[in-house]
Amino acid sequence: MLVNSLPGIQEQLDLSARLVAYAYGKKYSELICVIVPSKKGLKLGFNRGVDLPDPDKILRGTGKISRYVEIQSADQVRSGSLQGLLSAAIDLYHTRISSANKNAK
Repeated sequence: MLVNSLPGIQEQLDLSARLVAYAYGKKYSELICVIVPSKKGLKLGFNRGVDLPDPDKILRGTGKISRYVEIQSADQVRSGSLQGLLSAAIDLYHTRISSANKNAK
């Protein structure tokens, strides 16, 4: 689902951190999301998750930057709420990159 929802994304396995990262490059600023196995299931973590719209209140976490969704079923993966978060995460990434490029000129 993630690879199809994120055109051109790079899937990166980090065994030491026990996660799969989805990013458009090697920098943290290019990270979109991560999948982290947990005792309760899977967590889908979002870089800059604090900046994402969350009308359905599914994001969790108290960090300064990241937020996550606890994935407990296949139906949840197909939900519009999760798809909306992924779309918003991509839009936020493009806004950051565009702004960084303008500031670099």
